[in-house]
Amino acid sequence: MAMKKILVTTDFSANSKAALRFAIQLASQHDFALTFLHVHNVMRPTSWNKATYAAYEKGEMAKIRKTLDRFVKSVYKSLKISTSDHPCAIENSVFPEIAIISYATDHAFDFVCVSTRGAGTFEKLFGTTTAHLINHSPVPVIAVPGSYRVAKLTSILYASDLSSLEPQIKQVVDFAGPLAATVELLHFSVPTEPITDPEIIKMAVRKFSDYPIDVHLKPLDPAIPLIANLESAIETSKPSMLMMFTKQNQGFFHRLFPSSNSIDYALLATVPLLVFSKAYAGFRGIDE
Repeated sequence: MAMKKILVTTDFSANSKAALRFAIQLASQHDFALTFLHVHNVMRPTSWNKATYAAYEKGEMAKIRKTLDRFVKSVYKSLKISTSDHPCAIENSVFPEIAIISYATDHAFDFVCVSTRGAGTFEKLFGTTTAHLINHSPVPVIAVPGSYRVAKLTSILYASDLSSLEPQIKQVVDFAGPLAATVELLHFSVPTEPITDPEIIKMAVRKFSDYPIDVHLKPLDPAIPLIANLESAIETSKPSMLMMFTKQNQGFFHRLFPSSNSIDYALLATVPLLVFSKAYAGFRGIDE
């Protein structure tokens, strides 16, 4: 089986070190190939010709590459891990989100890992790199809260609406299995659902995988947002990571209101979140 590849992004901020710490921890538990990416925009004065700008761009990108190399080494050093091989990449672009997605897809990465510091306003919600990546990246996105501190990944909470269960479980198990992480499937049930018997759902899960997966159905509290229900469940189970599947390109109002739960959680995260696009995996169904 080919080694999974993770593209780890940084803007050199202290907050962005969280993504590096998480990716390095994953690589210590299993064979993940890490590449560290920084997107930098080299401005071009209008008076410069193409050749002058090309020479200047080359010099500036070389300086930034050295900065990235030092930045990555500093994180490894803080974790007391020696490194001699940590591939670094620099992209010149005005639009970091587009550059990240292009680089990840062009180089066949399996995951994009990004830090998120949270947001409490709509302006921040729709202006963040994290939200853009979750909305548009065909490559699964790992959003790591800036407060993340290194810990072995031992448990995964998989929040599901029970649609497209078979392909979703395959993705979850493919990620959890090599890490020997426990998996808990969490579903918030409502009275109008046709199937609310946990045993029936457990049988369906076992049909799709022999990996041990605990199934928990919780009644949805309609008095509070779904995100609050989810945060309450996380506080109870204390997982190492949350996994969700989301349907992209739903438009502004769909992202603003309850169908944006993956994005909302990524910006308010307390544990790392791995988001798979349903479109990427061929899923059909509603958003979590």
